[in-house]
Amino acid sequence: MLIVMKFGGTSVGSAKRIAQAAQLAADTAAKGHQVVVVTSAMSKVTDGLIAAARQASTGQWDPRQRQDLFDRHKAVADALVAGNDTRHGELLDILRQRLDRFEKLCYGLSMVHELTPRLLDAISGMGEMLAAPLVAAAIAARGRPSTAVDATELIVTTDQFGGAEPLMDQTRAKTAARLKPAIARGEIPVVTGFIGATADGVTTTLGRGGSDYSASIVGAALDADEVWIWTDVDGVMTANPAEVSEARTLSDISYSEASELAYYGAKVLHYKTILPAFRRRIPVRILNSFNPAHPGTRVSVDGDPSASGVKAVTSIRGVILVAINGTGMQGIPGIVAKAFDVVAEQQANVLMISQASSENNICFVLSAAEAPRVAAALRSALEVELMRGNIDEITAEQQVAIVAAIGDRMRGTPGIAATVFGALGREGINVIAISQGSSERNISLVVTEDDATAAVRAIHRAFRLEQV
Repeated sequence: MLIVMKFGGTSVGSAKRIAQAAQLAADTAAKGHQVVVVTSAMSKVTDGLIAAARQASTGQWDPRQRQDLFDRHKAVADALVAGNDTRHGELLDILRQRLDRFEKLCYGLSMVHELTPRLLDAISGMGEMLAAPLVAAAIAARGRPSTAVDATELIVTTDQFGGAEPLMDQTRAKTAARLKPAIARGEIPVVTGFIGATADGVTTTLGRGGSDYSASIVGAALDADEVWIWTDVDGVMTANPAEVSEARTLSDISYSEASELAYYGAKVLHYKTILPAFRRRIPVRILNSFNPAHPGTRVSVDGDPSASGVKAVTSIRGVILVAINGTGMQGIPGIVAKAFDVVAEQQANVLMISQASSENNICFVLSAAEAPRVAAALRSALEVELMRGNIDEITAEQQVAIVAAIGDRMRGTPGIAATVFGALGREGINVIAISQGSSERNISLVVTEDDATAAVRAIHRAFRLEQV
C-alpha cells in the first residue's frame, strides 16, 4: 500500500518524539508499504513565528528570536544524527539558510511596519520548513533513504493568503512528477505541511488544520491507499473525555460523520481536512503516536454499517444566539433574505439556523467574536421593519452552547429525537432552539453554556455510547 503519514506538532515536538515518528515511518516501510511523510512544525514554533512577525511589524525585531529557533532545532539535530558529522553539518546548513530568510523577512518588516497576509504566510510557514529536514534525517539514520521536500514544489493553491485552497489538477501533476520517482526508488519523502504556493511560486498557508489538510491533499494527489494522521489522542471519541469520563474511541466512522463532528467542535480533525481524501474515496486513520499500538479510528465512505442511531455527542462553546422576533414578520417577504445578506456582508460564519414555522422568529448562532457586530448591522439594516413593528426586537443572547447528536444512521430510525429530548427533560435542561437537517445526520440544539456539559452527558448516557 501507499500510505501518507502525517505527524502533528506534539508528535514532532522534541528529538525523542521525532525519533519515534521516524521509527513509525521506517517500520511501516519495512512491512512492504510505500510511505510519504507530512510533518507539522515542532510544537509551539508556529505560534512563536507569528508572534515574532507581529512584534517586528511594530518595529521591534529582536535577533535573539532567530537564535532561539536555531538553538532549539540544533539541539534536536545534535540528538538525531550524533556521530555522523557530514549529515549533521548539512542539516545545520539547511537550518541556517532557512532562518537567514526568516531574519531578513522580519528585519524588513520592522522597517516597513506592515504585516500583510502574504508576508505573514511566508513567515508562519517556516516552522514546517525547519522540521522536515530533521524528520528526514531521523528516518535516514534508521537506514531508510529520505529527503525533505517543500510543499511549495507540490501544492498549487489560490492566492487567498491565510486560507489558500488547493488547485488539484495542477497539484496532482506536480506532486506525481516530484514524489513518484522517489517513492519508486524506495525513498520516504518528508513533505512540509501547512504550506503551498501560488502558480507564480508565492508561499501560501492552508489555514486552520493546515498540516492535516496537506496530508489529505498529498494523499489525493498520489491516489494513496490510506492517509494516517498521527496525533496525541487515540482517535475520534464518542464525546469529549474531559466532559464524559466514559467516552470511548470509535473504531469506524464515515466521512460525513467525521465532517459533522469536526464542524460541531470535535478537535481531532478540521472539517475541511478530509475533503480531498473523501473525493478520491481514500480512508483516513486517526492514530496516536504516543500509543501506536492502539488501532485508532478509521474514516471511510461507509463508516460502520452495523452501527445505528446516534454515534457521538459534541458541543461548541463560546457562541451567541442572535434572534429576530416579531409577530408582524409573518407573511412579510424579504426579511430573512435581508438578514442573511447582512450576515454575508459581515463575513460571519453561521453555525446553526432555526426558524419557527409561524415565521415569527428566526435565530442563528454565531461565534462570540462575530455576533455583536452582526447584531448591530442587523438593527441598522432592518431599521424600517423595526419602526413599522414588523420586527419587535433583535437580541443577542450570551452564554449559550450548541450540543449536537451525530450519526449517519439516525435517518429513518424512529425515536431518536424522543430519546434526546427525554434525556434532557429528565435532567431539567431547557432547550432554547432546535435544528435538524433533512439528511437526519444530526440533531443540533442550543442550551445555556452552564447546561452544556450536563446535556452532553445526558445524551451520551441515553444512547449508551459508553458501550460502543
